[in-house]
Amino acid sequence: MQYKTLGDTGLLVSTLCFGTMTFHGGTGLFRAIGTVDQTGADALIKASIDAGINFFDTADVYSEGESEKALGQSLKTLNISRSTVVIATKAFGRTGPGRNDVGASRGHIMDAVDASLRRLQTDHIDLYQIHGNDSITPIEETLRALDTLVQQGKVRYIGVSNWQAWKIAKALGISQFKNLARFDTLQAYYSIAGRDLERDLVPLLKAEKTGLLVWSPLAGGLLSGKFSRENQRPEGSRRSEFDFPIVDKERTWRILDVMAPIAKAHNCSPARISLAWLLAKPVVTSIIIGAKRLDQLEDNLAAVDLKLTADELKQLDEVSALPPEYPGWMLPFQSSNRLEPIARTVPVTPGKS
Repeated sequence: MQYKTLGDTGLLVSTLCFGTMTFHGGTGLFRAIGTVDQTGADALIKASIDAGINFFDTADVYSEGESEKALGQSLKTLNISRSTVVIATKAFGRTGPGRNDVGASRGHIMDAVDASLRRLQTDHIDLYQIHGNDSITPIEETLRALDTLVQQGKVRYIGVSNWQAWKIAKALGISQFKNLARFDTLQAYYSIAGRDLERDLVPLLKAEKTGLLVWSPLAGGLLSGKFSRENQRPEGSRRSEFDFPIVDKERTWRILDVMAPIAKAHNCSPARISLAWLLAKPVVTSIIIGAKRLDQLEDNLAAVDLKLTADELKQLDEVSALPPEYPGWMLPFQSSNRLEPIARTVPVTPGKS
C-alpha cells in the first residue's frame, strides 16, 4: 500500500480508502446498495487492514446510520487500535423528519456529529465532511460550526463533498480571513469516464493544496468489466437499475475499447486499469473503493501495484479527454505570450542546465 498526506496536513492516509456504503440495508436506494451484513463487514474491514488500508469512509445517511454502526462495530470486534485508523464520515443529508434534520446549519451539524460519534463508538472523527451543497445556510455559519468541533476535539480535520469550485474558494478565503479551520479535502466524483472536475476543481485543489478523495472511481460500475457497447444492461448490475453517476456513454464505450488490449496485456480487469489510471494522477489523494465480496476487494487492492506505461497512459488520456470548452481553450494561447519570453530571458547559472 502507498500513503499520502491528507491535503496540506501531516496526516498520512492510504491511497485506497475503503468505503462502507455497501454495509447493511435500509430503505430506498440503500436497500439495493447496502447488502453486506455485520459478518461480511468484519471480513472486508479485516482484509482491508491486512492489505495496508488505514482509511475508512462512511456517512450518517448510508443505510440510515447502519453503515456507521457496522464500521464502528467491526473495528471493535477486530480489536483494531483507534490510533491506527483514519475514520471519515459526512453530514448534510436528511436524518429525521424534522425541518432541521438536514443541511449544513450549525444546529444540524452539532446534532449530527454527536449521533455519528455514538454510532461509530469513538470519541473523535478524523475527517468530518459536509456531504452536499446547502443553498440556504451561509458558508461562514457552516465553517464556524466545524471550527467549534475542531476546538472541542470531536473532529480533527474537515472536508467538503460535491461543492462547486467557486464555493470552495470562497470558503477557503473566509477560513483564512476569520482564522477558522479550513477544508483539507474535497470528496468528488472522478473517473476516466467522467473527468469534468479537471476544468475548474483540479486547478483549485492544486493551488490550495487541498486533497482529493475520489468517489465512484468505476463510474457506478460502468468500468467494472460487466458493461460494454454490446451489453449495456447486464443482469444483476446496480447501474442497470440506477443509472448514476451521469456519463457520456458513447465516450465510455470508446474508452473501454482502448482499455481492453491494455487490460489483456496486464492480465487484469478493466476495473483495475481504471483505478491505476486514477492513482497515476498527482492530484488524487485517495480513491474510495466499495466492495460487497472479498474477490472484488482483492481485485481493487491489486491496482496499487499496477504501473501503466507512459504510452498506455497517453492512450487512455487521449481517448477520455474532455471536449474543449471556453475559457479553457483560450488559456494556452494567452499563456504562450507570457511563458515563452520567460523561458528565453531567465538567466542560467554557470555549470547548471
